[in-house]
Amino acid sequence: MYRPLLALAVAALAPSTVQAAPADALRRLADPDGGLIVIAHRGCHEAAPLHALGSKPENSIAALRQCVALGADVMETDVRRSRDGHLVILHDDSVDRTTNGTGKVADLSLAQLQALRLRQDEGGATAALTDQTIPTLDDLLALAKDRIVLNLDVKDMIYGEVVDAVHRAGAQDRVIVKTFAGVASVPLATIPPYDRVPFAVIPITADPAAGDVPQIIASQMQGRIRPIAAELPVVPLTTLPVIMSRAKALGVPVWINTLFKGFVTGMGGDPEARQDPAAIWGRLAAMGVRLIQTDAVEALLRYRELRRRAPQSTGRNDRGHAPLPRP
Repeated sequence: MYRPLLALAVAALAPSTVQAAPADALRRLADPDGGLIVIAHRGCHEAAPLHALGSKPENSIAALRQCVALGADVMETDVRRSRDGHLVILHDDSVDRTTNGTGKVADLSLAQLQALRLRQDEGGATAALTDQTIPTLDDLLALAKDRIVLNLDVKDMIYGEVVDAVHRAGAQDRVIVKTFAGVASVPLATIPPYDRVPFAVIPITADPAAGDVPQIIASQMQGRIRPIAAELPVVPLTTLPVIMSRAKALGVPVWINTLFKGFVTGMGGDPEARQDPAAIWGRLAAMGVRLIQTDAVEALLRYRELRRRAPQSTGRNDRGHAPLPRP
């Protein structure tokens, strides 16, 4: 059903306590009964007060360490290329929002980039400066080993370089590369570099309400090697049942963002989920969504654990492994 290389690697690593965290997350991701998978958007940058942890700069080494401490399954992060060809971790095409510098990432060398200091949380001119600097992809791959799965959002046309870096690090079975596909796209798993690494496909469509998303997912699930997940763009709530039904029939888990106002219009996002987790995350789970990307990582982990401990009140058992946060 899923890419054979990944399945074999996960099975081989199962007895190893060294690789337990990434292997378990990928195994549960592929398992229809694997429960909710918590994906941290740009790392765990928000404060986690129930764990007495403060905020960290997004896409930083500290944000990765906080994800590990909280028990997130996947850290989503962004990859760009410096002027001198180094792969660095930064969301924006400029350093203005997240650092004390200015300028385009592509116009700055690695030395110039790493001389800057990252701003706290999501940055901005008033955000405090920290001692954190911009990491390279190599840095993050090394630190994530044995600790957490990385989802790589490739921001420049550097997919081949990113996948080469993943292979050099021996990390091809503990990352997920995300990419885009439209109605006219060939099955991406059949072409380089997507045939070399687990990847999630994001359908792109001019009109999600027109029914293109199920069609794109179906076309991308052809062949022996397939995407590991389908990450939805912004879609209307009215179209979600059809998408979920098609994805279930194809055996591909659906990944939804509750970031900002939420990627399911008419439902709500992280702000509402923080106040009423069941109304957002619980509703998505009841519709069959298991992969949720959020900025509110601690809150979603807590909600998952509460569901696991009281499945009779939610109708299913979510087999998460994060400790129950302190009340």
